[in-house]
Amino acid sequence: MEIINYISIIAMPLVILIIVFKAFEEKVNVFDVFLKGATEGIEISLKIFPTLIGLFVAIGMLRNSGILDFITKVISPVLSYMRFPSEIVPLALLRPISGSASMAIATDIITRNGVDSFIGILASVIMGATETTLYTIAVYTSCVKIKNTRGILIASLAADITGIIVSLLICRVIF
Repeated sequence: MEIINYISIIAMPLVILIIVFKAFEEKVNVFDVFLKGATEGIEISLKIFPTLIGLFVAIGMLRNSGILDFITKVISPVLSYMRFPSEIVPLALLRPISGSASMAIATDIITRNGVDSFIGILASVIMGATETTLYTIAVYTSCVKIKNTRGILIASLAADITGIIVSLLICRVIF
């Protein structure tokens, strides 16, 4: 275990040194290349900024409107038939939209139900098995200027639904 700690301590400085030595060997001006990359990064950030603002405003409106509670109450009878805990519904709905909102909900679920409870474990597994789909699609497609995201959206949401269902099944079998 001590060797792993040693490797983790020297990994990043070693990578930086390798890059600098390789650039020196090939006579590349590292600082100029770094500045060019940083400039491109800022340009990309400015291009996707309006998309991110719109997404964050929509998430805030969704969380504060009470619609999540309404949806949870409406679909609870169907979910109880499937033995899907209704406490997880807000997490399942927000996880594809926002990482920070879903993290707040998962933290709240775990705080209320406990870390070792079935619901707490299920929330943790769902967080690991799904992705912030809409955020990821918004960032990557706006960066490369893709307008038609319907196919990407359907496939990604299907993967999230699959992740949630498989999380439930695995947690039922193991826990």
